Amino acid sequence: MTVRDAINQGMDEELERDEKVFLLGEEVAQYDGAYKVSRGLWKKYGDKRIIDTPISEMGFAGIAVGAAMAGLRPICEFMTFNFSMQAIDQVINSAAKTYYMSAGLQSVPIVFRGPNGASAGVAAQHSQCFAAWYGHCPGLKVVSPWNAEDAKGLIKSAIRDNNPVVMLENELMYGVAFEFPPEAQSKDFLIPIGKAKIERQGTHITVVAHSRPVGHCLEAATVLSKEGIECEVINLRTIRPMDVETIEASVMKTNHLVTVEGGWPQFGVGAEICARIMEGPAFNFLDAPAVRVTGADVPMPYAKILEDNSVPQVKDIIFAIKKTLNI
Repeated sequence: MTVRDAINQGMDEELERDEKVFLLGEEVAQYDGAYKVSRGLWKKYGDKRIIDTPISEMGFAGIAVGAAMAGLRPICEFMTFNFSMQAIDQVINSAAKTYYMSAGLQSVPIVFRGPNGASAGVAAQHSQCFAAWYGHCPGLKVVSPWNAEDAKGLIKSAIRDNNPVVMLENELMYGVAFEFPPEAQSKDFLIPIGKAKIERQGTHITVVAHSRPVGHCLEAATVLSKEGIECEVINLRTIRPMDVETIEASVMKTNHLVTVEGGWPQFGVGAEICARIMEGPAFNFLDAPAVRVTGADVPMPYAKILEDNSVPQVKDIIFAIKKTLNI
């Protein structure tokens, strides 16, 4: 099943299960979604539940937050998370802080979702990763699925959660098909927010990633296993709250750590993982400094060759792993 269909199925099941759930955003209804993620939902649920909005992120994100405060459960789709900058005041100041500021009296059960990070050939204004931005903010939960199982389980958990959840999808993953385990077909299939998944067991080095780079890490691990290097690959799934325990346990076993992300290096997800490991019990188990593999510290270039060199590739991950292991 493709990631696109998995998100669609997850939203469909939750719309069916709870009539308080509705979807709004640009092109989500009659056009079936800019990336066809909401395909068929408007025909099934009609104008009241699947709502096309004007091109005003601040406006419709504000409407969605207000609806959540009033007891509905909106799914607010941004055509890309780059456009969520137009609405960041609604996401942070209105959605994320209200439960705390109301001393727990007013919850805001809302999901902000859409594609995040680098796509292909869309240059600087449409290629940014917001995992670190939203992961920085208390009051939000931030999830970042990689495969179809992640996507379905996390969208369903996000919709059922009583807190604002930011779901960072990846445009380049939408059309990618994955094995879909039988348990994921169930309407009760949920992936708990805040739990990482070990995608591949290994003994020599821990490699932590989220979203699309998880696939790159698994490719790198396959190449390196032929050279006798066994990588343990961890799919974060959730950026906030981060599952540090799983990473620590792995680092205590492998004694080495590499983090991989598509975003910028400064104050990024990898920087946070490295800091947490340094502050915690796993630090004494490290046999070498942790190494980060990140996007280049530049606005995304438009030229294809420059773009390829700005995004972490499998060869970059292999290089970092060998450097860490001193091979």
